[in-house]
Amino acid sequence: MAAALSTLHLHHQLTFFRKPSFSLLNKSVRSTRITASLEFNITFAPPKPKPKLPANLQTDAVSPSLPPGQHFIPWIVRGEDGNLKLQSNPPARLIHDIADAKTQPKKKKDQVKRESGGNVKARMEAEPKRSKAARRFYNENFRDQAQRLSKVLAAAGVASRRSSEELIFEGKVTVNGSVCNTPQTRVDPGRDAIYVNGNRLPKKLAPKVYLALNKPKGYICSLGKKESKSVMCLLDDYFQSWDKRNPGLPKPRLFTVGRLDVATTGLIIVTNDGDFAQQIAHPSSNLSKEYIATINGVVSKRHLFAISEGTVVEGVHCTPDSVELLPQQSDAPRPRLRIVVHEGRNHEVRELVKNAGLEIHSLKRVRIGGFRLPSDLGLGKHAELKQTDLKTLGWKC
Repeated sequence: MAAALSTLHLHHQLTFFRKPSFSLLNKSVRSTRITASLEFNITFAPPKPKPKLPANLQTDAVSPSLPPGQHFIPWIVRGEDGNLKLQSNPPARLIHDIADAKTQPKKKKDQVKRESGGNVKARMEAEPKRSKAARRFYNENFRDQAQRLSKVLAAAGVASRRSSEELIFEGKVTVNGSVCNTPQTRVDPGRDAIYVNGNRLPKKLAPKVYLALNKPKGYICSLGKKESKSVMCLLDDYFQSWDKRNPGLPKPRLFTVGRLDVATTGLIIVTNDGDFAQQIAHPSSNLSKEYIATINGVVSKRHLFAISEGTVVEGVHCTPDSVELLPQQSDAPRPRLRIVVHEGRNHEVRELVKNAGLEIHSLKRVRIGGFRLPSDLGLGKHAELKQTDLKTLGWKC
C-alpha cells in the first residue's frame, strides 16, 4: 500500500512540472488516471537566410571575426573605381579631416572675467550681433535719442541751427517747464516737454530726407531773402503730399547742400540731415563736381591751357581737375566745355572761364561725386536719393 502511494505521488510531481501537449488540450479530461510517459515533439522554424549583398557592395575590408560584445558599424564608401563598397572602418579621408580640424577651446570662467572686466554674468548673457535691420529698429525705438537742444529745434523745422541758438539765448525755449538758455543741453523730444514761444514740439522728429533737385535758372538756394524765388518753392507738391505719405510725422525743414548762383542750373542736393550736408560740403570730402559750360564765341587750345592753369578765387589759387572741349552738337552750335573741380568755391568755374578770356552763355552742374544728374529729371523736378546714391556721395548710412 505504501509503495502504491509513493508511485502515485511521483506521477503527480511529473505531471505538475511538465507542460501539457497541445493535442491533449483538445481532448476533454474524462479520466483521472495520470501517466508518466508523456512525450513532446516541438520543433522550431529554420532561421531565415541572410540576404546576399550586391556584387558592388561586397565587403573587402570587413573582418569576419569580431571580438565578443563589439558591434559592427558599416561604412558605405565609393571606391576609386566609382562603385560603392561596404567596409568596417571609416574612410581615411574622414579621419584625416577630423585630425586636421581646428577646434576653439572653450573659454574658462577666469578668462571671461578678465575680458569683461569682472562682470562675468553680463559677458555670458551678452546678446549676439544682430542684423542691420534689427539694429536700425532698435536705434529708432529703444535707443536713447538725447540730442543737443539746438539740433532738435533745427530738425523739427523751427529754424536753422544758428537761429535756434538765438531763440534759446533769448529765453523763448522751455524744457520741462523751465527756461533753458544753453543750446548744448541734451534733450529727448519723446520724453521731454519742449516749448518754443508757447508751442510744443512734436514728440517724433521728422525722418531724414535726401532729394536731388534739377535747379532751373532764376532760383536761389537761400531761405532768407523773400524777394527772390527759392528752390524750396519747387518742393510745394512734395510737402503737400507729406501727410499722406508719412502720417503722424512732422514735416521736415529742408535746406540745400551748398549753393548754386541764380544763373546756374543743374544738380543740387536738398536734405534735412545736417551731418550729411556738412560732410558733403566740407572741402575735406574731396568730392569732385562736374560742370558743362556753354561758351559764347570760339574756344581754342590757348583758352583750354589758360583754364587749366587756374586762377585766384577768394584769395586762393584754384586749378580745375580737368578741362575738355566737348564735340559740337547739331542742335547746339555754341561750343561746350566740361570742367571738373573739387574745391567748389564761390563762382569758381565762372572765374576760371573769365580769366581765360571767354564768356559763359550758360552753366550747368551735372555731377557731384559719383552721383550724376538723371537724364530724365526735368527742370524744377526732384527725385529721392536711394541708399546706393548716398554711398556714391561718400555718405555711410
